[in-house]
Amino acid sequence: MLLRFLFIVCFTQFTFAQQTIVGTVFSEGIPLEGASVVAKNSTLGTITDSSGVFTLILSNIKNPKITISYLGHKSYVKKIYKYDYNLGNIELVPDDELEEVVVSGTLKPVSKLKSAVAVEVYSEGFFKANPTPSIFEALEIVNGVRPQLNCNVCNTGDIHINGQEGSYTMILIDGLPIVSGLSTVYGLSGIPQSLIERVEIVKGPASTLYGSEAIGGVINLITKIPENASKISFDSFGSGWGEVNIDLGYQYALSEKTNGLLGINYFNYSNPIDKNEDGFTDLTLQDRISIFNKLNVGKRLSVATRYVYEDRWGGDINWNQNYRGGDEVYGEHIFTNRIEVFGTYEFNREFSFQFSFNDHHQNSVYGTTLFNANQTIGFGQLLWNIPIKNNDFLVGLAYRYTFYDDDTTATFNNTLGINRAERTHLPGIFIQDEIEFNKQNTLLLGLRYDYNSIHGTILTPRLNYKLSSEDESSTLRLSIGSGYRIAQIFTEDHAALTGAREVVFLNDLNPEKSWSVNLNYVHKMYLKQGHIFEFDASVFRTNFSNKIVPNYDTDPNFIIYDNLDGRSVTQGISLNFNALFRGGLRINLGATYIDSYLESAGSKTRPYLTERFRGVWKIEQKLRAPNLTIDLTGSVTGPLRLPLLGELDPRTPYAPTFSIINIQLTKGWNNRYDFYGGVKNLLNFTPAKNSIARAFDPFDRAVQFDEFGDAQPSPGNPYGLTFDPTYVYASNQGIRFFMGFRWTLD
Repeated sequence: MLLRFLFIVCFTQFTFAQQTIVGTVFSEGIPLEGASVVAKNSTLGTITDSSGVFTLILSNIKNPKITISYLGHKSYVKKIYKYDYNLGNIELVPDDELEEVVVSGTLKPVSKLKSAVAVEVYSEGFFKANPTPSIFEALEIVNGVRPQLNCNVCNTGDIHINGQEGSYTMILIDGLPIVSGLSTVYGLSGIPQSLIERVEIVKGPASTLYGSEAIGGVINLITKIPENASKISFDSFGSGWGEVNIDLGYQYALSEKTNGLLGINYFNYSNPIDKNEDGFTDLTLQDRISIFNKLNVGKRLSVATRYVYEDRWGGDINWNQNYRGGDEVYGEHIFTNRIEVFGTYEFNREFSFQFSFNDHHQNSVYGTTLFNANQTIGFGQLLWNIPIKNNDFLVGLAYRYTFYDDDTTATFNNTLGINRAERTHLPGIFIQDEIEFNKQNTLLLGLRYDYNSIHGTILTPRLNYKLSSEDESSTLRLSIGSGYRIAQIFTEDHAALTGAREVVFLNDLNPEKSWSVNLNYVHKMYLKQGHIFEFDASVFRTNFSNKIVPNYDTDPNFIIYDNLDGRSVTQGISLNFNALFRGGLRINLGATYIDSYLESAGSKTRPYLTERFRGVWKIEQKLRAPNLTIDLTGSVTGPLRLPLLGELDPRTPYAPTFSIINIQLTKGWNNRYDFYGGVKNLLNFTPAKNSIARAFDPFDRAVQFDEFGDAQPSPGNPYGLTFDPTYVYASNQGIRFFMGFRWTLD
């Protein structure tokens, strides 16, 4: 009896430790010979025979998953349970990113390959190579996209596309205009990347579909679908500077037809550091929480809400809230409260309604300058898709209401002593027709009509053409379009709020307009060895009229805003190279050259904070046996023109070419746990220590002024400077380590 008992125990243990899996792999009904079948996080694997059949023996693997892959096809991943022995027929879909669905280019789901509009797609995994607390910092490794800091004190910023200012970039969440106006300064930092399924980027004008602000391009943050998200996800990391970021996700079901996704992000940095010894914080202190919830009710209704609260301050290292708004110790302190509601209701496949609402409250001080502002934006849009033979029409009726009020001259009439909040009504209609002549030729035509209650009628047309080869390995896309933008200076340009300069408007500002052309070529190569190469090249040019330009040079005490009497041009070329090697090596390289200038009265000048050159890279090596991933990411940025305080200002008028390099090592366990860590800014690059002019005298007490209010040279101020934090081009954070942990439960 004892021997029989021991035999049963040993046999049972062996059975649970070893499991034989069989199956047959097909593609479009044809057996696939040579398809790879690998047990994740192990060295166990096999290939299919001439009949597409495979046999794989699993042993000593917890929570086993297998991955089946074949060149030019989307990989198939399956979790293996104890009762799984015969997986039957497995169909692989021909894809490998060729059939990736995008929506940003045409407002309709369409495969990336067939889209007439060039759309770049970046998955959640792409950004894990360089973990950041918000999507703002995460975009620094995307070619042609540059997060730009605009203030040395409070570290606010915006996102530039192909060298164009951040106010020309429209930020969408699930295709809806959520981040705009007042929130372009502080709303970006409250978007946690853990909730992002993918990021779609359209470079060039998209005003025909999205209206104002989409001159430079569109960044569409696609959030995760609740039913596709992990049951529970947790991601947290900290840095050597004392930054702590926590992301928590929870997927739940209220009923058979109602699924939800709850996401909470918390970020805290409470460690004042002054390594450049200018007396000011090198990094703004922040305490921020963001709560996101998304509900899918059946297949028709999707609605999401987000709440953001942030308390941030920067300034004199000795500042505290007792000095808020006073002239004893300089500080910039901002409270932000923001709520968003957005969603889509689909009546049927052809007819849908999109809606969004956001309410933004800001209570802030910049030294002694008080800035309290409220902004409410409501948006609704009806979309009607009408396919007729080779034509695919899309008709849209849109309405946008904006309420804006602050305590600056933007809404307060000093002469009459009356506060007049700005209320803008913007109804619009657009129509586009996508004509598919054949599989290789597609033409997209579009026209939008908007009526702004302040500025009147605005028309924005577009034309897109796609030509692809028969095997679809090469695609040429041409984009021509017009854009427009209605500026809100105090909500877009932080320099107008620092208190260091007085803001002057020479005239009533007219809407900016642009015409752009973009030629994009993509070629993919699938090598017999299993390697995949992709080349992507673009040539672009944008001509602006009525461009609103801040003038820092006429008088160091003023920022003078006016429409440019002339033209502004941004043109350049962008190159991308992506490679995937069978050994687990993935390389993404990108470079963009930009020629941007303002032309007025026969002279040309470069705009401020527009780089001449920018390069990015992301190199990933996966080591399967130890389940390690090594990521090297970085960027190099060419000279940026910087605002000076006059001819005597000793600071260099151009920022030096600089590079930021990051490295990360990730170790995974059991398909559930990831431990990661690394070093950011390996070269320890930081801007010059004199980036803030006269940081020791922020209230200009020791500055001598003439009768016109101009600063004069003096023994204690030989260059005639005043306090000014607008000379900024990069973060003051130097080299630092970070460590983090991820956990998911499917």
